[in-house]
Amino acid sequence: MNTRQLGNSDLNITSVGFGAWAVGGDWKFGWGAQDDRASIAAIHRSLEAGVNWIDTAPVYGLGHSEEVVRQALAEWSGPKPYVFTKCGMIWDDKGEVGYSGRRASIRHEVEASLTRLGVDTIDLYQMHWPMDELEETLEGWSEMAKLQEEGKVRYIGASNYNFEELEKAREIAPITSLQPPYSLVDPAAQAELLPYCKKHGIGSIVYSPMGSGLLTGAMSKERLSSLPAEDWRKNNPKFQEPNLSRNLAIAERLKTVAAKHGRSPGEVAIAWVLRLPAVTGAIVGARSAEQVSGIVRAMDFRLSAEDIAFIEG
Repeated sequence: MNTRQLGNSDLNITSVGFGAWAVGGDWKFGWGAQDDRASIAAIHRSLEAGVNWIDTAPVYGLGHSEEVVRQALAEWSGPKPYVFTKCGMIWDDKGEVGYSGRRASIRHEVEASLTRLGVDTIDLYQMHWPMDELEETLEGWSEMAKLQEEGKVRYIGASNYNFEELEKAREIAPITSLQPPYSLVDPAAQAELLPYCKKHGIGSIVYSPMGSGLLTGAMSKERLSSLPAEDWRKNNPKFQEPNLSRNLAIAERLKTVAAKHGRSPGEVAIAWVLRLPAVTGAIVGARSAEQVSGIVRAMDFRLSAEDIAFIEG
């Protein structure tokens, strides 16, 4: 299995990682109710296929995703994957989600994540979102650097940071990775952010390479209308007109390329993301073992120049 070095770390990761957002189940930014056994089966199928890292966050399911990852690892007898998680998004007793980059909050979060995940050290610890104030973002980054010095986390990364935040954070401590959204329906990162990361030796693990389901070939206007009310996609602009029709048209192009190669549209969408040398890996979510089978083969799939031109046309 081919791997790529993640930024300044000694972590050599597969080009696809398992994303554990959807397995958190029902919460404010969730994907609807989820069966934990199906989640564990999906994680195991990914590991069986050679995937060697899992990306989660405490806020996914308000702690539940990390607990599911712990259970999946406890039942897994093969090589242990790297475990990546995040900080900065918190919730209260009523389940209301907020944000904090304060030192005490970050330290509380890491201890809670270590317990939920059942690990002694987190391989990559990322600030989930920058704070509204740059000062608070940098306070959190400084605390993360201390956690790295103490050995609670091996490496630290940023998620959803902009240029100013990356530059200021680099003055405090090296950034191992950036986690931005990147897909055919959200390609903005390729213009400047990804080249910036490549220039400065920062790894890139991009999320939502299949556009949160838009590019799998399974999404349609009819299916969208049948999603549960609590699915966050129901209120997302990418899933509303006029964007929806445009995005589904892109998915139709992916279906054409997929049929040509005997692949799934999702694999083609992921391969398009991975075509850039600046992308170290793509975070791919799945809610069942069956879904995993249709996407992990993207690790070994390369699009031709003709394919790319057709997709982007």
